Amino acid sequence: MITSLYERWKALSVRRPDDVPATTPLAWHIEKLEEHDNRLTYDAMPVDPPDEAGRGDALAAIALRESVHRHVERERGGRIREAIELGATWNEVATALGFTPGAARSALHRWADAQRRINRRDIEHAPGHCLGLDQDQYAAVLALGRLGDDERISSG
Repeated sequence: MITSLYERWKALSVRRPDDVPATTPLAWHIEKLEEHDNRLTYDAMPVDPPDEAGRGDALAAIALRESVHRHVERERGGRIREAIELGATWNEVATALGFTPGAARSALHRWADAQRRINRRDIEHAPGHCLGLDQDQYAAVLALGRLGDDERISSG
């Protein structure tokens, strides 16, 4: 099944970030972006009239960069949660992000809020197939934000 998904991905023409399915692995984004970038780099010779294929590569590269950006943004909070749960401090997470500890906490909080909204929507529209954070999980994530900047999660 992965092979057929991958083959469909390889054949997909991307002109807007929304052309990329949300579940597309980041590595696939990057691979397709590199293909377009490489063609633009190696085909940088002036063409008269303007080359339609080159224009398509440039537009695809823009759309794919935006899609990668959105993917990374979507995943940021989950990765912050994992790092804190695995024993990283807020200072360490903030350094990894190039943020302050407060900004890192805010990123986690925004992600948790979005995950909670997803869960509530699924409860309403798809009971039994809920994604996101339930109330207890949401409270546990918010509790991570109350750790001190150099405090590690307790292992007990």
